Amino acid sequence: MTEPPKRYVGAWIGRQPELFPSLDEQLDPLTVKLERLIILLDTLGLEAYVAPPCRGRGRPADDRPQIARAFVAKAVLTIPTTSALIERLQVDRSLRRICGWERRSDVPSEATFSRAFAEFAAQNLPERVHEQLVRDELHGHILGHVARDATEVDAREKPKAKPPSAAPSPPSDDPPSRPEPPCRRGRPRKGEAPPPKPLTRIERQRSQTLEEMLAELPVGCDTGCKRDSRGFTTTWNGYKLHLDVTAGMVPVSAILTSASVHDSQVAIPLARKSQQRIVWLYDVMDSAYDAAPIIADCQAAGRVAIIDRNTRRNTVLKAEIAAERKACRTINMPDPDDLIYNERTAAERVNGSIKDDYGGRHLRVRGPVKVFCHLMFGVAAFTASCLFNLFKPQPHPSPT
Repeated sequence: MTEPPKRYVGAWIGRQPELFPSLDEQLDPLTVKLERLIILLDTLGLEAYVAPPCRGRGRPADDRPQIARAFVAKAVLTIPTTSALIERLQVDRSLRRICGWERRSDVPSEATFSRAFAEFAAQNLPERVHEQLVRDELHGHILGHVARDATEVDAREKPKAKPPSAAPSPPSDDPPSRPEPPCRRGRPRKGEAPPPKPLTRIERQRSQTLEEMLAELPVGCDTGCKRDSRGFTTTWNGYKLHLDVTAGMVPVSAILTSASVHDSQVAIPLARKSQQRIVWLYDVMDSAYDAAPIIADCQAAGRVAIIDRNTRRNTVLKAEIAAERKACRTINMPDPDDLIYNERTAAERVNGSIKDDYGGRHLRVRGPVKVFCHLMFGVAAFTASCLFNLFKPQPHPSPT
């Protein structure tokens, strides 16, 4: 698949003579959200990724770029459902014209929106837009850190049933074969070598490609469980969204898995995915990622892993760490790694913002492909907003 042409700032705005530059003359008074939406649509440049439908025989299809802009508006304006989005387009003339429709009769039906969304999910449209956006804006920059974290995603679907155990083989007329002796439990006999332990998923990932790692990760809907900072255990049915976040709260890469997948099993795939887009120096993660293969993979890539220690119920180690921190505070010697570790909270703030302000909590689709597409529309819009805040032109200082 060929890469889309490089986007230029203002390309979409320049192709809208009826909309710009006389916004006040052509549109009703714009709200702050709609003004922000115009900037985000121009930053994303969806027209380079969504080709207009072919005009062959039969009834002409609706313009897919217009529908893609409407789905971005749905995420930015936190509209819960597609039917509510269509109703908003029918009554909001400014939003309708921003998306590209002039008349109310031009707005497609809900079924057309659903078919277009299925096409976008199959084409992985928002993921490709987000990847190119990060590469274009952060290419050539050496970033300080990447904070890695995961968040729960509630889904309105039934958890995927576990595969049944192996069924007994049907009876046969052949004489029964001699059964293999079962493995003896306990210590091996003298001179007997114990069987080698199979590699864990994290250990296998170090020698796998990104495609092989992603193929091994479960993606079906199931039940997840976690314990919060206050010690309370919560469960949910759905998925997990894993994010790499860099300076300025910019999401770099994202992976969707089943809710039961542990955070540490997605650390190496996320790092490999981010390596294809940016260059950074520190990997900042919480204690769930404290594993030797993850630390070794970071060091092999030339980065420093700053991970909170996981004592794993080792009371002696926990007491030693507490005593060391107390001694450092006594002599007023701050640990520089602690200052970098404080940046990890950016990943938590990004997770909360995507779910609260960019449609992450309004999940109405089913299946991992469509769920990831829905979430990535919000991630792409949030990334465009953060990049605009970082790289927007600053006014020149006035002469003194």
